[in-house]
Amino acid sequence: MMMKVYSLKNCDTCKKALKWLTDAEISFENHDVRADGVDASWVGSVVDALGWEVALNRRSTTWRGLSDADKQGIDNAKAVALILEHPTLMKRPVFVSGDTVICGFDAKAQAALTAL
Repeated sequence: MMMKVYSLKNCDTCKKALKWLTDAEISFENHDVRADGVDASWVGSVVDALGWEVALNRRSTTWRGLSDADKQGIDNAKAVALILEHPTLMKRPVFVSGDTVICGFDAKAQAALTAL
């Protein structure tokens, strides 16, 4: 099964992850969330799998630019709506292989990716 990676082309972490996958000879298909877009069912499945606290990047410039009203009362449904409106709010990269969803790129993510 081909792994799909949801990333942003200008994101340094995404660039590192894509290079790591290539160097590790792990096959993947890249999907740029800004250029290629995301749909509600996919965002909903990621938020359901990870929880909005993991899926929503609250350290991004996009998050800092939101109104206080947008930042209040976050739940899965509101997180999905915000990510659909601002795809860069999705924490990245997101790796999807079958039923497995991994978000971010650290040592734990690398170990999980290697085990797939």
